[in-house]
Amino acid sequence: MACRFTARAAACLLVAVVSSIALDAQDYAGPDPPKADMPYLLRAGALIPTEVQQAKEEKRKKNEVAFVIPGAASPVKTPMAAPMFIFLSDKIPADTLQLFRLEVNGSNRELSTGGKKKDQSMPLRLSVTQLHGKLYRVEAYNSLDPGEYSLSPNSSNEAFCFSVY
Repeated sequence: MACRFTARAAACLLVAVVSSIALDAQDYAGPDPPKADMPYLLRAGALIPTEVQQAKEEKRKKNEVAFVIPGAASPVKTPMAAPMFIFLSDKIPADTLQLFRLEVNGSNRELSTGGKKKDQSMPLRLSVTQLHGKLYRVEAYNSLDPGEYSLSPNSSNEAFCFSVY
């Protein structure tokens, strides 16, 4: 009898977890993005397009490469330390998006790889949740400090920029 109860309890727990995930995925009732393959910052129920830039690759010292984005700051700003983005996937799979913190260097924002600042080139953790069809919610896994950031598809120089203040 105890074995059946344990199996039944496990089945009930599994149903509860799956239901919780399904409800979580369906809790977005806002507008769909007007354009696919571009993350939109969700603020007060409105979708704000991220700044679209093409990062230029510059070879520096020995093994160092910098990805440079013009402008010292993004015009897209949020006060939220845990910004939420809505993303309609077409050509860019949502799970290929990576989040990077950018360093301001003069009038540019940069991401350096190799060299002394290897930590900077590591992407920050993201949570990607399918809402329905090809619509996704993308969130930073941890709170972001004030600064400049970019969402970028893996193996691409396309940068979707925003600032946290």
